[in-house]
Amino acid sequence: MFWTKRVVIGDGERGLVYRNRQLEAVLKPGVYSWFDPLDRIEVKLHNIVLRPEYVGSDESALIDRLGDALGETFVLADIGMDEVGLVLKNGRIEEVLAPGERRLYWKGPVSVEVRTLSLDETLEVPAAVAARLRQLSSLERVAVVLAVPAEFAGLVFIDGRLARVLDPGTYAFWNFRRNVVAQSVDLRVQSIDVSGQELLTRDKVSLRVNLAASFRVTDAVAAITRVAKYGEYVYRELQFGLRKAISAKTLDELLGDKASLDADIFGYVRGRTGELGIQLLGVGVKDVILPGEMKEILNSVVQAEKAAQANVIRRREEANATRSLLNTARLIEESPVLMRLKELEALEKVTEKIDKLTVFGGLDGLMKQLVSLKQ
Repeated sequence: MFWTKRVVIGDGERGLVYRNRQLEAVLKPGVYSWFDPLDRIEVKLHNIVLRPEYVGSDESALIDRLGDALGETFVLADIGMDEVGLVLKNGRIEEVLAPGERRLYWKGPVSVEVRTLSLDETLEVPAAVAARLRQLSSLERVAVVLAVPAEFAGLVFIDGRLARVLDPGTYAFWNFRRNVVAQSVDLRVQSIDVSGQELLTRDKVSLRVNLAASFRVTDAVAAITRVAKYGEYVYRELQFGLRKAISAKTLDELLGDKASLDADIFGYVRGRTGELGIQLLGVGVKDVILPGEMKEILNSVVQAEKAAQANVIRRREEANATRSLLNTARLIEESPVLMRLKELEALEKVTEKIDKLTVFGGLDGLMKQLVSLKQ
């Protein structure tokens, strides 16, 4: 009829009847009609299959209006301030509700269950829940996620205080009502270079030094909580140790014994970093670079030293040769036969260089004139 209002509710739908803008009834699937000549009745349809959650703006009024009968039509999710809610649809987690949140879900074809987890007991997200939320791409939105690789240590701070030290693995912590910070610390051996340090030796010689060192973190908690940035701290202490060691040595001592320089730097830095959970493994000076004029001076010194050494060696050899000649002369003086042999050797060497030899007076004359025995 003209003044009759007719509504059809499908299987996957529910209807809310408002008379004079006040809730009057909840309609299940079926056909309904009202005599409404003044158009005071309004029916709002809700698709509870596509949207099991109630999307109206009058949620609180609806809860108050239905009272004890609310459970016949809706599932109420009323999450406490120290709880987090998990909404399961047909047995699978589909949504996370924050502390203090309140929602209504229709009872119908989609089975809806709300479970709560206490945030007072632990902030860690259960592994199965984290896996499901990761599958839904919503884990990072509601939790702090930390993946700790092998040879790393994980640290979790809650409201600025250290809460846990984590072994390698993947972890997630609810990010509700508390400030959660998670970070991983590298426990592997790390190398650090200190390059281009302009320093003065004890004898006021300017030079540039390059240093290399290796270290590792042995106590992740101490390294993170006792110093702001432990890598920068180690670098600065290496600079200080290098400056202290160089200033205590002359240039000759520095160039003559680099091993002692490494040991001095190692001892200084190890004492400064040990209490911070950092183990210094080794220190080595890679390069000592001198200014151009200092190189020329050192080269001149080296050349002078080598020349002096060469003179000493040459004079020593000359003395040895003279001494040998003297010994030979004494032997010749005492033995006429040895003298004769030496004369023959000299004659042989002379004749090797002569192409022609003219002899006067026969062989006896030659021998008498060239070579004669001492009487």
